[in-house]
Amino acid sequence: MTKESTSPARPGFADSLRNAGIEPGDSEQLRLAKSLLGFATGLVSTMSMLWLAIYWLLGPQLSSTYPFAFELLLAGNLLLYVKTRNFDFFRITQIGLFLFVPFAVQWSIGNFITASGIVLWGLLAPVGALIIFGIGGSLAWFLAWVFLIALSGAFDYYLADMIPKTVVPIRTSMVFFALNFISVATLIYVLLRHAIAEQNKIRQKLEDAHRELRQEQERAERLLLNILPGPVAKRLKESDQTIADGFADATVMFADIVNFTQVAAGMSPSQVFAMLNRIFSAFDDLAERFGLEKIKTIGDAYMVAGGINDGAVDYSAAIADMALAMRDLLARDFSVNSSHLQVRIGIGTGPVVAGVVGKKKFIYDLWGDTVNIASRITSEGVPSMIQCDVTTFRRLKDLFEFHEPQTIYLKGKGEMVVYRLIKRLG
Repeated sequence: MTKESTSPARPGFADSLRNAGIEPGDSEQLRLAKSLLGFATGLVSTMSMLWLAIYWLLGPQLSSTYPFAFELLLAGNLLLYVKTRNFDFFRITQIGLFLFVPFAVQWSIGNFITASGIVLWGLLAPVGALIIFGIGGSLAWFLAWVFLIALSGAFDYYLADMIPKTVVPIRTSMVFFALNFISVATLIYVLLRHAIAEQNKIRQKLEDAHRELRQEQERAERLLLNILPGPVAKRLKESDQTIADGFADATVMFADIVNFTQVAAGMSPSQVFAMLNRIFSAFDDLAERFGLEKIKTIGDAYMVAGGINDGAVDYSAAIADMALAMRDLLARDFSVNSSHLQVRIGIGTGPVVAGVVGKKKFIYDLWGDTVNIASRITSEGVPSMIQCDVTTFRRLKDLFEFHEPQTIYLKGKGEMVVYRLIKRLG
């Protein structure tokens, strides 16, 4: 058995012309300019060959040498460009040939009539310059073509007398008048059509790039909002200044999974990670549901706050509701070795400072005595119990049921009264 050939198909002649001299690092606009000029050269050369063949068949073989030289100049300049890759030189010289050679051919043959209006081919120069150089760069080429037309018209009478009447029969001239009009019109139409098609391709690429950019921006925005509160993220994008805000009143909650290290001792690292990810993702959903702001996770501890965003109005009650939901969720839906997980939760209310720390791998965090109290009453808590400081209790006592106050000792704080939350009333 023989393997079928998988080599890519060779590009056609037209594709080779369109891609002549194009480098991988070229901009889309430069690629378009190179493609159009190479394509135009191929079209003009092809039309010139047809022009020559018909001209030769109709009789004046000698006169056909002039356009043949025109074609050789165009083709030779294209080959030089392909070898040197000097596009700046190529575009000037090639457009210059498009402009001057038709006039030189007419002057060598005779006048407008005997040369069959071959100077129409010179119109390709300002049209090509318009596409390649733009509006400003094309004006000089158009004015040069108008000047040469006027110059030819001024000397048309003398050129006619200098050339023998029999060189180009009038019938041949009429045929080539029509042929030149058709050829030039066709070339201009094809070039403009090609330019528009290539511009549409570029526009589509730009639209695709913009769409991908918007998607990446939206993705980055979502990631940023997962790290920072919305207003903080906006300020961070708009300014490099340090972000630190004081809040006179906020409610902070810490949740710590009881004995998680020992419980997870028999699990692989990937299993531990998967378990924590499931737990904290469920907590994230609760924080979003209650309009609270997740601050961070520290190992198997979870921190959330209310009163520092535009979420829940009654943020202290929202924190309490979330704490109850977290406790019930963990006890109901998460277990290791048939043992349901338990959580310790501490809640404190008071002033805090919130801000962004660092320039790389930055974090949004809270500071203040309120944070310290919430953290410490969590550490000194009882499994499955939600402990609140006095300020939080006073704010929630009419909405929630509490146990009798407990006095605990906190390192660095001494004795402190806490209240253990049971459930919401009603």
